[in-house]
Amino acid sequence: MSMSMSADPLCQQFCSILGTPPQVINGVCTAMTVRKFDVTIMGRPSRSAVTVPMMFTFESMDKDGNALCLGETVILPEEINPFISVLRSYDILVTALHNHWLFNNPGIMYIHFQSIENPIQFAYKVRNALSVLRQ
Repeated sequence: MSMSMSADPLCQQFCSILGTPPQVINGVCTAMTVRKFDVTIMGRPSRSAVTVPMMFTFESMDKDGNALCLGETVILPEEINPFISVLRSYDILVTALHNHWLFNNPGIMYIHFQSIENPIQFAYKVRNALSVLRQ
């Protein structure tokens, strides 16, 4: 995985809206952070980026300024319906809702979503959807 800390202004703006430092991973603008809540897996505390991730990307920009925009976040059960409702209100496709780990507390899930649109519009929509999550 090639990682560069330099990002073009569009990537910088995208990540700024989502509150993360800009990263370019494999040539893809990536906004990546973690949720801040306590989780145990098999009785052990975990703060790993694979346990509590939030990641948003855009790539494959077309001549009209629309890109493939993707997102994933860890989500608590009580947050699922409100979060999906906001995403759907913005016509963002929810593509997966599943678990990654067994024997975790709380019973965290992971949600994936996607759209083809202007990445800045996507970032604002995702930021609004994230506002329904407890921080």
